[in-house]
Amino acid sequence: MMGFASLNPSALSVGVNPVAKSTSKALAKVAKRLPTTMKKATTTMKKSKTGAKEGKGGDSPSRLIDARIKELGDWRGEMLARVRSLIKEACPDVVEEWKWRGVPVWEHAGIICTGETYKNVVKMTFANGASLEDPSGLFNSSLEGNTRRAIDIHEDDKIDERALKNLVRAAVDYNQTKKKKKAPAGTASDQKRK
Repeated sequence: MMGFASLNPSALSVGVNPVAKSTSKALAKVAKRLPTTMKKATTTMKKSKTGAKEGKGGDSPSRLIDARIKELGDWRGEMLARVRSLIKEACPDVVEEWKWRGVPVWEHAGIICTGETYKNVVKMTFANGASLEDPSGLFNSSLEGNTRRAIDIHEDDKIDERALKNLVRAAVDYNQTKKKKKAPAGTASDQKRK
């Protein structure tokens, strides 16, 4: 059995390990480059005239959504384009965003819905769908949650365009009401109540 007495005294010295020293130098170099690398990886966003944010590369969310529709090149692209058109008809001043590494998002006073595409379905997820009236029964997915509701659209499904536009308008109304309730005292929305 080996005890402390049998240890080599040089192993206990507080010298600098040459491997650790070279590793420390390498880490210091990486640390110096890190802020620069991180700056390059992030894109500065600016508002365009339409209210959509544009990246440094000039690809606005609207262009990215156009590219996604074209990239899909099948019924899903056509369906996403149709859904997008209906959203814009229901809310002409909707803001298109590109979030979560490639999800089209439509906003007005908050998120209205997303437009995700999967192998067999185009999914419209309404951020506050559980709080919306759905008299036409469009919601057919994510029904168990307390916040979101979704509409799964399959290849041969027909969209009830009137009902979908009404649902989009209801989501916009909900967002605007929710935003007014959050406004601090003394703001414009508070002054309207008086």
